[in-house]
Amino acid sequence: MSTALALFLALILDALMGEPDWLWSRLPHPAVIAGRAVAWLERWLNHGAARRLKGVCALVILVATAATAGFLLSLAGLPVEILCAAILLAQKSLVQHVSAVADALRRSLPEGRETVALIVSRDCRDMSEPQVARSAIESAAENLSDGVIAPAIWFLVAGLPGLFVYKIVNTADSMIGYRNDRYHAFGWAAARFDDLLNLIPARLTGLMIALLTGQLRQWPEIVQDARRHRSPNAGWPEAAMARALDLALAGPRSYDGQVRQLAWVNGTARKDIGADEIDATVAILWRVWALLLVVVAIATLPLLSLV
Repeated sequence: MSTALALFLALILDALMGEPDWLWSRLPHPAVIAGRAVAWLERWLNHGAARRLKGVCALVILVATAATAGFLLSLAGLPVEILCAAILLAQKSLVQHVSAVADALRRSLPEGRETVALIVSRDCRDMSEPQVARSAIESAAENLSDGVIAPAIWFLVAGLPGLFVYKIVNTADSMIGYRNDRYHAFGWAAARFDDLLNLIPARLTGLMIALLTGQLRQWPEIVQDARRHRSPNAGWPEAAMARALDLALAGPRSYDGQVRQLAWVNGTARKDIGADEIDATVAILWRVWALLLVVVAIATLPLLSLV
């Protein structure tokens, strides 16, 4: 129950404070430290033969280190747990980054392209306004799961060790979990473990979006779209968000100068979208956050009754 209370307070603290520049301009953010660890292991191990096995070893090192760090910090007590959890939750920063795309797009299309390029890995230079909006909405849906719901779930399940393990694996997947010549073998373990850790959170995120937007009746269609998605997990929140906003997501996009013909999500819905649809997405992000907060608050009631 103390973990639920810590999460409840951490969710509020993150929503109020986000990522304060005054702090992280002076200290390395935990995500930066995690990224450096992944990069160091990749440079050390990702060469020669048996790269898949070396990738497994790298993942074991990362997971063991993260779990140990989480356990040691948890010994410092509830205030430290709350602070660590708030730092590793990403609701406020997610909303800020997505809202910034809408604001930039209203100023000009080139500004919208530049701003969305900060949160997506696809080619943005020649995007149309609807493509910019779709990219921002897809990123919002996926990162609602990866940055808020999944960390919260793993914190509830296993405390700070669980949260730290999830974040290091998610960071590793974002850096080395690509199917290209350099990372396909070495990043295989990180990518597969990240898929496993996000299996339930992604589906729960999609369910929460559908519930809060009155789209549960379309759950069979959401499931169909999610299963057509290139990612085993990202398709669930994206498909639910597409139905919630009555628009089409995913579809063809360019990576490294090559167009990839990816399947549409809710492909018969509206495709001519812009900043207003991004704003509507942000509103749904906050509604899902509020539902999560209520659920966690209910979980804390038995503890509070003992006080």
